Amino acid sequence: MNVAVVGTGYVGLVSGACFAEMGVHVACVDIDEQKIEKLRNGEIPIYEPGLDEMVRRNVNAGRITFTTNLKEVIDDVSLVFSAVGTPPDEDGSADLKYVLNVAREFGQNIKRYTVLVTKSTVPVGTAKKVKAVIEEELAKRGEKIPFDVASNPEFLKEGAAIKDFMSPDRVVVGVESERARALMTRLYRPFLLNNFRVLFTDIPSAEMIKYAANSMLATRISFMNDIANLCEIVGADVEMVRRGIGADTRIGRKFLYPGCGYGGSCFPKDVKALIKTAEKNGYTMHVLKAVEEVNENQKKVVFEKLRKYFKGNLKDKTIAIWGLAFKPETDDMREATSLVTIDLLLNAGCRVRVFDPVAMDECRRRLGDKVEYAKDMYDAVLDADAMLLLTEWKQFRLPSWGVMKKTMRNALVIDGRNIYDSEELDEYGFEYHCIGK
Repeated sequence: MNVAVVGTGYVGLVSGACFAEMGVHVACVDIDEQKIEKLRNGEIPIYEPGLDEMVRRNVNAGRITFTTNLKEVIDDVSLVFSAVGTPPDEDGSADLKYVLNVAREFGQNIKRYTVLVTKSTVPVGTAKKVKAVIEEELAKRGEKIPFDVASNPEFLKEGAAIKDFMSPDRVVVGVESERARALMTRLYRPFLLNNFRVLFTDIPSAEMIKYAANSMLATRISFMNDIANLCEIVGADVEMVRRGIGADTRIGRKFLYPGCGYGGSCFPKDVKALIKTAEKNGYTMHVLKAVEEVNENQKKVVFEKLRKYFKGNLKDKTIAIWGLAFKPETDDMREATSLVTIDLLLNAGCRVRVFDPVAMDECRRRLGDKVEYAKDMYDAVLDADAMLLLTEWKQFRLPSWGVMKKTMRNALVIDGRNIYDSEELDEYGFEYHCIGK
């Protein structure tokens, strides 16, 4: 089976590599010539565990190729996946220009029945716009070539994307015809031989499922952060509260961990987009507006704890930050709490020294020389007045507190992810603050 994947960002590259791993012949398409050239040379533009090895293996096997021209490969494929970006517009709605550009090129070049599958996260109603653009292009050509559009949203967790794709808990596919359904069934059957967990829906429902899923997860996080903040005020322990409510099978334990806010490429963007979709249709998403507000405030919590400790006097303090990515196992800093925290620290007159296992280059790209870049986690805390933990990388879990106590100017740790034991830090003479305790 031959498919094309347009867009070699996070979703497109992971999808293309995983399809190829299952024996599909994949042409990955991107207009960025430099990125395509790097991919041809085995250079992977994103950090995702196991992805570089998988791409190289399938390139060597001839199952995955890279090109800047969809026209070159469209005659050989039965499915074209659109995995281009849908960045938030100024008003928070999803910008569909790249999605519609793919539809336009699809309509200009198909010569036989082909299905255009939208893998990007798009608002409800996008498929109608995509279909209209294709029909417009075919009309310009004076052609009546049959085609279908479909929606196949991704549910990949950064840091575990390959596992999620290769062993999905469900695959959502929105289709309008049996012919398109048959093609998508054929494509996904090898991934789900033992339990065919493909959920076929109409296209608007498939588009909505993605936004609804991410918004529910974001809601659980913001709810737990709100509870954590109240726990601190009334003297409760949020960890005990989390265990107590998570033991209820109706609620469950996942995504009930308090912290210093969610970030990344999905939750913030998708919550905003769903709020905007509702507004355009005359409805107000009251709960999601509160979710967004709680999260924006939560990103300032670690800084506020630091400011309170120093009684508002942060000028010329040296602050170490462990963790820059929005979550472990990725270099993605989009909407990361670290960016908000660093901005607040710099505006308060602090000297900021940072370390992250994989996101240092991304931080340099974003912030340049505004902060200092440590060689390792211990270099970051040298002569520091405080250490702020913002991303729960595994290598941060068991630091040498004795070494840190000797090298830090002031033994203060503010844990934005609740990964440390307060009694252990107390034994070493640290002042320890976390979330919800």
